Amino acid sequence: MAESTDMEQLLTSFKKFAIHGDTKATGKELNGKNWAKLCKDCKVIDGKNITGTDVDIVFSKVKAKTSRVITYEEFQKALEELAPKRFKGQSKEEALKAMYQLIEGKEPTNVGVTRVAKTGAMGRLTDTTKYTGSHKERFDDSGKGKGKAGREELVDQTGYVGAYKNAGTYEEKTKAK
Repeated sequence: MAESTDMEQLLTSFKKFAIHGDTKATGKELNGKNWAKLCKDCKVIDGKNITGTDVDIVFSKVKAKTSRVITYEEFQKALEELAPKRFKGQSKEEALKAMYQLIEGKEPTNVGVTRVAKTGAMGRLTDTTKYTGSHKERFDDSGKGKGKAGREELVDQTGYVGAYKNAGTYEEKTKAK
């Protein structure tokens, strides 16, 4: 029972890494970039026994000659090749089990993802409540941009000049006479 859940977790991790960064991926095949990412994120690459070059060589060995991706079965073969090298001094079965444990339940990490900086100066520069002049007209009270209406000079077709205090009172004055 424990073996099947472990293999299911391994398959789940395979699928998560297979679809990482590719919107068209089905999760059934893993490309070389994501294979290297899986090995790096799951600490298969330790820098001593296994390096990035070793991972790339094993990927090339297990994939079909004309293919650019590996299936789940080929993925398991690749792990079988890397396990004795990563866990020296252990039997092949123990090394493979330890390799599976490194990968089970893991997901791709997003290290180095750019986040919006809201430090002192950046916070002041992007605070729309502090804008003045023509820039102030580009945003509503909540700070959301008005879009095209905030950028264009909309012409008022009333016949009055801008900022005229008694705009719209002409009809009232002429009717009173």
